[in-house]
Amino acid sequence: MGKTIGLLHPGAMGSSIGAAARSRGHRVIWASEGRSRQTVERADDDDLHDVTSLEVLVRSSDIVLSICPPGAAFELATTVASFGFDGLYLDANAISPLTAQRVAAAVRSAGATYIDGGIVGPPAREVGSTRLYLAGEAAAEIAALFNGSLLESFILESGEFAASALKMAYASWTKGSAALLLNIRALALAEGIEDALLAEWRISQPALEERSNQIVLGSPAKAWRFTGEMNEIALTFESADLPGGFHRAARELYGRLSHLKDAEDPTFNEVIEALIEAR
Repeated sequence: MGKTIGLLHPGAMGSSIGAAARSRGHRVIWASEGRSRQTVERADDDDLHDVTSLEVLVRSSDIVLSICPPGAAFELATTVASFGFDGLYLDANAISPLTAQRVAAAVRSAGATYIDGGIVGPPAREVGSTRLYLAGEAAAEIAALFNGSLLESFILESGEFAASALKMAYASWTKGSAALLLNIRALALAEGIEDALLAEWRISQPALEERSNQIVLGSPAKAWRFTGEMNEIALTFESADLPGGFHRAARELYGRLSHLKDAEDPTFNEVIEALIEAR
């Protein structure tokens, strides 16, 4: 028998996860109050059921699935707990294990069962593209929701917050190295050695020019979402007595591009100049 899953919130990733659950016979609901027209259209496209308010969503759900910007994860969990939710609460946000512990404590205060999650890959629209890592009590129940869907699930046995730790480790490279390449291209332009650098890369690092070009052009629409994630990654390293400064610098870099969130196809030079001019 299908479950009722409350989805918080149907962004590009969340909506695809909701669609994966719905494809397995579960009822997926969401709350449109305060959400954008784009979000409404996305949820409609994936046939998710709108219950308007967060309170109705919480009181109607067997499972609540939180996929939101990392900075909102704890506040959202606290709000859900305030409505007395005592079902399964999956936090699948890009948060540190320390933040995950705070989220877990918040939802457990109302009697809910916390499941730690971490998503790797793009929105789940193709077979094999996206993986949901799970840890802790009831992880198997969450994995079962998606059996046979476009979302692959994997259970980690190395601790109740292992999924968050894995997500942080993975994203520390993908988004951290992207930030480093952004910074390098800005430095090359600022110092007037861009042509010389690219010429050397073509000899010794032939993949870097194309990769950095793609990162520069792809970053403006995403940078605002990465700032909070860089903080969480830094916190994860620091809690393990490892340097977190790499990703605090990456947070500053992505922050310099946040104002380009809604810009229409900024050029390569416009993106690099935004980095330089923000100094």
